[in-house]
Amino acid sequence: MDFDGSAGMLPPPHPALRKLDRFVGTWDMRGRTLDSSEDNVVGKTTFEWLPGGYFLLQRGTIDFGGFQVGTHELIGYDPETDAFPSTVYPSMAGRTLPYVWKVDDDLVIETEYVGATFRGRWSDDGKVFSGGWRPNPGRENDPGNIPYDIWGSRASGS
Repeated sequence: MDFDGSAGMLPPPHPALRKLDRFVGTWDMRGRTLDSSEDNVVGKTTFEWLPGGYFLLQRGTIDFGGFQVGTHELIGYDPETDAFPSTVYPSMAGRTLPYVWKVDDDLVIETEYVGATFRGRWSDDGKVFSGGWRPNPGRENDPGNIPYDIWGSRASGS
C-alpha cells in the first residue's frame, strides 16, 4: 500500500496481518526432543499487537532441557512474498535471527541462520497447535540444531 502524503495519513495495516490474530494471547508450551521419552521443553509465550497493528510482538521464555532461553520477536508482513518475516532477539546469541513465517491452515516457520523449519497445525477450535522443528537437509549435524516436537495451548484467561 502506498503512503498518501496529501492527506498525511499512514496506510492501514495489510489485511493479511489478520492471519496472525489467532496467536494473540498467552500460550503454555510443552514439548520434547526426539531422543526423550518425557517433556524436556517447557515454557510460555505471549503475543500482542504493537500500536498501529503493523507488527506482532512475541515474548517467550522456555526451559529447553535445562537451558533457559528468552526471546522477543517482531513479526510483520511482506506483500511481495506473501510471507511474514520476523526478527528474533534471543537471550542465547549476540545477534538477531531472521525467520520467515507462512500462515494458512498450517503454520511453517523457517530460519536459514539456524537451518531449521517448523511445521505445525492448529486444532479445529484454535485453542491448541502442535508441530515440530526439524533441521533442513544438510544441516542435521549443525551444533544446536536439535529436532523437537512442541505443542501450545491457550493459558487460562487468554
